[in-house]
Amino acid sequence: MKTVKAGFSIIDHVSGGAILEKLEMIGRICYKSEEKTTATSAAPFVTGLIKRGHEAMLEHVSLSVQFTTDRGVTHELVRHRLASFAQESTRYCNYSADKFENSVTIISPGYWEAASDDTEYDAHIKRMSRSIYQDTAHTVEKAYFDLLALGNSPQQARIVLMTGTKAELVITANLREWRHIMNLRAVGTTGAPHPQMIEVMRPLLDTFHDFVPVIFDDINY
Repeated sequence: MKTVKAGFSIIDHVSGGAILEKLEMIGRICYKSEEKTTATSAAPFVTGLIKRGHEAMLEHVSLSVQFTTDRGVTHELVRHRLASFAQESTRYCNYSADKFENSVTIISPGYWEAASDDTEYDAHIKRMSRSIYQDTAHTVEKAYFDLLALGNSPQQARIVLMTGTKAELVITANLREWRHIMNLRAVGTTGAPHPQMIEVMRPLLDTFHDFVPVIFDDINY
């Protein structure tokens, strides 16, 4: 069994400035104000689009993000409608194979890691919780490998895999949908997000703030 931390990476390498310039070029067609384009007009123009609620223009730019997280988190993320997904498949991945280092990989939940302000009791609870989780994962891995050894296919044996099993997921969505995702999954406009969702989505929102100027400036947790 292997344990990894949750994380993400932005696949696209386009600059934030280029994104704003593209949005301005497209957006100005609506108003036929192309002659007002200058070297510095993109950011204020896009800011104006968002303030006026003209967010349809944001659908002309998409970003792809690769997540490494547990399957419980992916089950929530794939519910977003205006996005495309590519997810590691437990139907076809045989974790007993050498390419997977003959291991089932699980995610290490951040909420069971020691914090500097933990009381002795809190630290003890976290240690015990983490130990129970890891013991369960070892049992699950053995059951999975035993089912494979009996001749079951990976798609049959996966029934015993736990929610904490590591899953890689790529989401491609336009900027308008990413704003929606961030409001739900990082800020929690419809209710507090799951702790492991927060673990990846809030750092991603922080990265978006730096990577794409303007678009996410009004979304904060």
